[in-house]
Amino acid sequence: MKKYLLSIFALILPLLNYAQETVSEKIDAIFKDYTGWFVDAIFYEIPFSEQYKIPWVLIVLVGGALFFTIYFKFINITGFRTAIKVVSGKYEDIEKHGADTLYGDSTPNEGEDIIETIRDESADGEVSHFQALTAALSATVGLGNIAGVAVALSIGGPGATFWMILAGLLGMASKFAECTLGVKYRDVGEDGTVYGGPMYYLTKGLRAKGMGGLGRVLAVLFSIFVIGGSFGGGNMFQANQAAAQFVKLFDLEGSNAGLYFGLVMAVLVAIVIIGGIKRIAKVTEKIVPFMAGIYVLAALIILGANFTLIDDAFALIYKGAFSGLGIAGGLVGVMIQGIRRGAFSNEAGVGSAAIAHSAVRTKYPASEGIVALLEPFVDTVVICTMTALVIVITNFDGSFMEYGVEIKEGVEITATAFDTVIPHFSVILTVAVILFAFSTMISWSYYGMQGWVFLFGKGKVSDLAYKILFLIFVVIGASISLGAVIDFSDAMIFAMVVPNIIGVIMLSPIIKKELNKYYKAINVKEEAIEEGADDLNDVL
Repeated sequence: MKKYLLSIFALILPLLNYAQETVSEKIDAIFKDYTGWFVDAIFYEIPFSEQYKIPWVLIVLVGGALFFTIYFKFINITGFRTAIKVVSGKYEDIEKHGADTLYGDSTPNEGEDIIETIRDESADGEVSHFQALTAALSATVGLGNIAGVAVALSIGGPGATFWMILAGLLGMASKFAECTLGVKYRDVGEDGTVYGGPMYYLTKGLRAKGMGGLGRVLAVLFSIFVIGGSFGGGNMFQANQAAAQFVKLFDLEGSNAGLYFGLVMAVLVAIVIIGGIKRIAKVTEKIVPFMAGIYVLAALIILGANFTLIDDAFALIYKGAFSGLGIAGGLVGVMIQGIRRGAFSNEAGVGSAAIAHSAVRTKYPASEGIVALLEPFVDTVVICTMTALVIVITNFDGSFMEYGVEIKEGVEITATAFDTVIPHFSVILTVAVILFAFSTMISWSYYGMQGWVFLFGKGKVSDLAYKILFLIFVVIGASISLGAVIDFSDAMIFAMVVPNIIGVIMLSPIIKKELNKYYKAINVKEEAIEEGADDLNDVL
């Protein structure tokens, strides 16, 4: 593998130098001519008022989230405590071996587990609940939380924060639904490798309902979209933004720093993704808590230093959410900006997270669905809200942002807000941006590869072909500016919404059965412990 990668890099290095200097704008223009129609179609905006339009894909995302919230009886609220217990390992024993086996009849029948031998057995899957959660979070927690929030506030004002939080809360139900299906319909190879995601539940689930043809078409479309999204928004855009922050921090404009940064980033990404989801999960379970912890800690320091202003900030957010505070488009404009940022930040309904969550070790698909609902909460309700509060509190005097005037460089605004209390935090923020980009790339490499092997078959050659292409795009993204390519890729990411939401809504009754099955397993354990049985998590 290393020999192939070195050969590829040796071939593309002079080509990238040439592209960087001469043809990137031409490539961009040509690409826009051929793909602009697709971008326009995906992000087509439906007139909602004289001043504001709303992208139709956003209506689908929010509409799906509302449906799942109501259909599953507000699982985003009722399942929250259970999700914390699952991640902490409270129900690990029943998820690994089955509740009836462990806490049912004490005399095992033929074919049942014997308590003394239970340590040697395991459920299908490659990663723990926590690893699956961090792998999925690493793909969503990133530049959207830092730059995207600032952009949303610049357009919609402080009130956009309220609708951002609402979008995050609703998105929890979407994540629950799609990730439950991801585990339910996954494939497990002979070597234990897990293949899962919308491609599989669209194919298998709809086939079981007598709609195999529709399921296959939707699965193929989703696979194409996820591959395109992995090369662009999940790769080139991340590499480009990370390189830009690096070049800006060290004042290296005009050099080939972006190219060399991309090569180093590609090598680091290669080291991780060659090991598959297990190595990706091991890296993300360390990086995600670390980088999110630093960011949230800095935000808490700023909020602590200005604690007397927090209630004023929330008052401004609440007032702006329902009045518009003079922002162009008024209430509708504020609502659209907040919901758009929330929905686009956590990717609930897109289907990407179901790929990472499908690799979890459990016998109960709904257990991972419940864990997945924590993802939009952490991403949007916690981290995005932290960013918004810091910006609102430090900008009470309007010193660095005028609400209602759109900004382009969201990272700079967020850095300015943090720098007002923590001098030179922009340096740490640059490191955070690079780590966010890195973790996003390694997770999206896994998403894209799952779509790739679904279309082109499983095997080492197929895996290698995809990974080499992915690493080449890391270098390209960091080296040259290709706006139209990234616009097209973003459109492909949100095109994933269409086949995914259609399939998940149609398979909702299956999800409800899985949820009831898991709750029943939990009740079996809890009742057995109340009657004096040992908690096998403490025994095993």
